[in-house]
Amino acid sequence: MQVVIILVHLMIVLAMIGVVLLQKSEGGGLGIGSTGGFLSSRGTANVLTRTTAALAALFFATSLLLSILAGWDRKPTSIIQNTGAPAQQTPGGPAGQGGGVLDTLRQQEQQPPAAPPPGPQVPRSQ
Repeated sequence: MQVVIILVHLMIVLAMIGVVLLQKSEGGGLGIGSTGGFLSSRGTANVLTRTTAALAALFFATSLLLSILAGWDRKPTSIIQNTGAPAQQTPGGPAGQGGGVLDTLRQQEQQPPAAPPPGPQVPRSQ
């Protein structure tokens, strides 16, 4: 479903670019605003303005829908509470109540290091 909405969104973007480029310049910047030519009638300008407004509303709606769909399955997580260490008793109480990341790291440092696996080892610089 998200792929379909992205494709519709891209088609709206391309249509909006085309409609904006078709509109008559109001002049000023390049000095070419008041020349007569293609799409110079007032009725066409109203159609292009309304089309631009409709495409802008659709662009906004699809952008909002895509952002809602992107965050739909996200669940809030905390890197502070999810350290991966087992819950142990600390002097201040259980690890979930008064511990924290620093206490968990301190406990991991106090554990003896695991024995190296048997077999060839990668040389390490000292």
